[in-house]
Amino acid sequence: MAFDQDLAAKIWNLLADQPQVRSQKMFGGFAIMVNGHMCCGVLKDALILRIGPVLYPELLKKKYVRPFDFTGKPLTGMVCVSPEGLKTTAALKKWVSVALGFVESLPPKPLIKKKRKDHG
Repeated sequence: MAFDQDLAAKIWNLLADQPQVRSQKMFGGFAIMVNGHMCCGVLKDALILRIGPVLYPELLKKKYVRPFDFTGKPLTGMVCVSPEGLKTTAALKKWVSVALGFVESLPPKPLIKKKRKDHG
């Protein structure tokens, strides 16, 4: 599944200086992980945000926001923002900061080290 790579690059530039940040493919799109937690990403042309259960009902009332429904069942605490809600850098920064604020409230996940395979 293709995703808006320009939007992904803009998000990465906003978060690249965060500690423990990395990107990965997720949901058939692009995700940014902060401290081991999914923070935000891009699926097709929409911004995906992990905002937690407290802000979820409030943010669903905002224009251009809808539940994140990848499997037929909305994921509580995650929303999509359509491209119309991301027309300015200020708007994108605002949305990403909401997700970052939630993820920073979570305890960091321990780094998982992959076992080395011996090929001897």
